[in-house]
Amino acid sequence: MQMNPSPARMDAQLASLKQALCAAAPEGHFSLAFSGGLDSRFLAYCAKLFAFSVRLLHISGPHVAAEESRHARDWARDHGLPFDEISMDPLSVPLVAAGDKRRCYGCKSALFSRLLREAGRPLCDGTNASDGLAYRPGAQAIRELGILSPLAMCGLTKADIHRLAEENGMDDPWQKPRPCLLTRLPYGMQPERSVLEMLDRGESAVRRSLGRAGLPPVDFRLRLTAPGTLELHVLLADEPVFALLPWDRLQADIARAAPGLPAPKLTFLETLSGYYDHGISLDNLQHQE
Repeated sequence: MQMNPSPARMDAQLASLKQALCAAAPEGHFSLAFSGGLDSRFLAYCAKLFAFSVRLLHISGPHVAAEESRHARDWARDHGLPFDEISMDPLSVPLVAAGDKRRCYGCKSALFSRLLREAGRPLCDGTNASDGLAYRPGAQAIRELGILSPLAMCGLTKADIHRLAEENGMDDPWQKPRPCLLTRLPYGMQPERSVLEMLDRGESAVRRSLGRAGLPPVDFRLRLTAPGTLELHVLLADEPVFALLPWDRLQADIARAAPGLPAPKLTFLETLSGYYDHGISLDNLQHQE
């Protein structure tokens, strides 16, 4: 049985994070690439707790769910933190436009280069220690640009962040991830703004359907796995939740919200992250360049 960390360990982890922030921002101020997801919110929350001056930089564009940008704006306002929204279209980045396997690398290179021009250094992001355990080509771009990742620097994992956020009173400590919409498309498929918008609307429809049925929020992805093939990917552990929601009703809700999408197939998976990345290593991609 997995044991929860003791209060002393949690205090030590926060102290380590504070040390990492002091190393990253020795003058007490920094800019933060802020998606509004759990990791960047936790880093911003702790920076304020530790009396650092932090400026939140949020990039909006066709790759970001509209609801995600609204949430980021609202959270920054509610917590009294400076917030700047920068509009950028990564579909113009060649690796992204081609649907290349290195699209995340090309996207992060372009986006963080823009943030550096806007804010200068020190610039931090919310990468955590768990991110190093999976294929993350964007992480290479972040390292190459010298972006600092205090959560990873002090060894905090995703599980640590969930627990520390809850223990220290941060709102929504078990927030579900909502990664870049480009991850809903297979490699080799050229992304189109209209398709990304429909996938965004379709996922929002699923969330509304769950809420209307009084069901708890679950983690899922609506993916266009091939031309004309749409799949709703849900964690196998959440199958009992979806069993309570009539499938024909959910299909109708998606069709009304995003009429340009094909009818989805419901697929249960052990894990959701990295669906298109199985068998890919960053070393292999580097050899292809």
